[in-house]
Amino acid sequence: MKKTKKLAIFAAAVVIVCLACFFVGKSIGNSDGIEKMSAIVLENRLTEINELASVTYSYTNMAEFENSKDFYGMKVPFTTKSFILTYDGEIKAGVDLSDAEVSVRGKTVTITLPEAKILSHEMDEDSIEVFDESTSIFNSFKVEDYQSFCKDQKVEMEKKAKEKGLLTEARKKAAKSIQGIFAQVLDDDYTLKVK
Repeated sequence: MKKTKKLAIFAAAVVIVCLACFFVGKSIGNSDGIEKMSAIVLENRLTEINELASVTYSYTNMAEFENSKDFYGMKVPFTTKSFILTYDGEIKAGVDLSDAEVSVRGKTVTITLPEAKILSHEMDEDSIEVFDESTSIFNSFKVEDYQSFCKDQKVEMEKKAKEKGLLTEARKKAAKSIQGIFAQVLDDDYTLKVK
């Protein structure tokens, strides 16, 4: 009987020690696990969003195209082709969130955003109005003329938009949007920094 009583006390002590070790180990190990898990979860949320278009720049532009044949640097008469047209367009700028970095240190979550870039640029073909068009039988319009003209106009309008601070504004608004999204996800005791 004494042996059974000692064995029961010993088994109870082993169970108590095991439970104590389990809870102590869980609380010690859990803090690192939460931080790593949080960084991974937050990074996955950013990647799911992928591209965050934070600024849309809408414009109307008037442009001129002129081309003529030349012979040793001199324009050949009756070979000039030209047109003047207006069109609307839209440039969207933002950040690629798959390149964002997330780190968690203690109760501080830091999200480092990549530089803003132009995500899309569309010219509204339905808005094109031709005001003046002249062509020559010796130098007629080709599809390539319109294609190269549109390509050149896109490059020029993107340059103007960048000069007006489009990318700077896009990065600021992206940072503000990320703060708004993750402020709702994080507990109140966490501090969020977006760089």
